[in-house]
Amino acid sequence: MLYILDIYSNSIHLGGSPADIIVVKGLVKRFGDEVAIDGLDLVVREGDMFGFLGPNGAGKTAAVRVISTLTNFQEGEITVGGYDILKEPKKAKRLMGVIQQHISLDKDLTVRENMMHHALMYKIPPGERKKRIEALAGYVGLEEYMDRTIDSLSGGWKKRAAIVCSILHEPKILFLDEPTVGLDIQARRLLWDLIRKLNDGGTTIFLTSHYIEEIEALCDTVGVIDKGKLIAYGTPPDLCNKIGSTAVEYYSPHHTTEYRYFPSRNEANEFASTLGSEYTVIIRNTSLEDCFVELTGKKVEDG
Repeated sequence: MLYILDIYSNSIHLGGSPADIIVVKGLVKRFGDEVAIDGLDLVVREGDMFGFLGPNGAGKTAAVRVISTLTNFQEGEITVGGYDILKEPKKAKRLMGVIQQHISLDKDLTVRENMMHHALMYKIPPGERKKRIEALAGYVGLEEYMDRTIDSLSGGWKKRAAIVCSILHEPKILFLDEPTVGLDIQARRLLWDLIRKLNDGGTTIFLTSHYIEEIEALCDTVGVIDKGKLIAYGTPPDLCNKIGSTAVEYYSPHHTTEYRYFPSRNEANEFASTLGSEYTVIIRNTSLEDCFVELTGKKVEDG
């Protein structure tokens, strides 16, 4: 059974309020005959850490590319910071910084040279460029890497350099599309800390991922997308409570693991007591992964 938190609940209105920094209505994106995004409605609040969760091929990257004006779309309306991205794309773009899955920095240039190139591209005044570059390099801990080429850096430091380049113009929104793919655990956690720091400073974060633990650890609000459709929206506790706040995980004599969800631990305990001694039983809090599987019928890594 699917449990869906209606996007219109919790006082969220797709007409757009001063607190809604991204409003998407009826978005459709096709690649030839393939529908990548199928009537997407979405709201992101200003200052939020928003997580876009879905299996591979669900439409996450396509949605980010459309909202951030990197590709076109066939149907729908999108406003960013109150600007319609078709009617006023330049004004909308000034509010955005974008980190794509694949680093787009010039690998043969140094970190400093890449940053200066982006400062010129964003038309940052000459008197501001060096000051902003030095301040942001210090902010993310890149000082000792500034004169090294991008190609010589590890994946985690490349991501940090890319983030600095994307926020030199002081965007209000930072799009991070699968930012920790390919990073080791330590580098991933360091990047999580940086993302939190940016959000604490007032930057709205739009984070796509198929790592459930990443979304659960970082995000205030979560949207779940599958087959190009938004199928759930809310805080992680909201979504978990929709299926039941307490999970009973039990391994049967038939060598299969089953799951049942209950609104209270007492009800979970009562159910667990009905299982025979041949079962291995775990009673725990419901996780976002449980919710995802219930919503989509698949594991998050599935395509």
